[in-house]
Amino acid sequence: MSKRKSMLLFALSLMGLAACAAPAVPDGQVMPLQTSQTQKANAKANANVSFVKAVETAPGVWRFDVSVTHPDIGWKDYADGWDVLDSDGTVVKPRGGKFTRTLVHPHVGQIPFTRSQNGIKLKGPIITVRAHDIVDGFGGIMVKLDLRTQKGTGYRILHR
Repeated sequence: MSKRKSMLLFALSLMGLAACAAPAVPDGQVMPLQTSQTQKANAKANANVSFVKAVETAPGVWRFDVSVTHPDIGWKDYADGWDVLDSDGTVVKPRGGKFTRTLVHPHVGQIPFTRSQNGIKLKGPIITVRAHDIVDGFGGIMVKLDLRTQKGTGYRILHR
């Protein structure tokens, strides 16, 4: 492999890592990722979070019902998971899980679809929910929400 190809692959891998970071999104907004590195690395990403319902089941413990829109075409291209990122950008996921909620099969003809995950322990009140697909990764529309509120654009909160 040429030195130029090696450098290009290294640069692309760094951009891919940057795409996994949670970009700044104003509270209560549904917004596409805006960081230039993410856009360049994942301009085609199309796994979108269309709505989030968060239910506090115990103090600091939540259930998330996340609606995802993606043009699933079958096993070769489908939304395969979604993440909840805590206030500090940490992905909150079950032990050994790839995502906060792994989606194990395509949802052709079921778009949008909603899947839930219980037992999510959060430290801070401002969280971000993002979706992933097996071809393009992260980079579609995400929802940032404030757990101290009742609702906002793209989300609803139910407190105990």
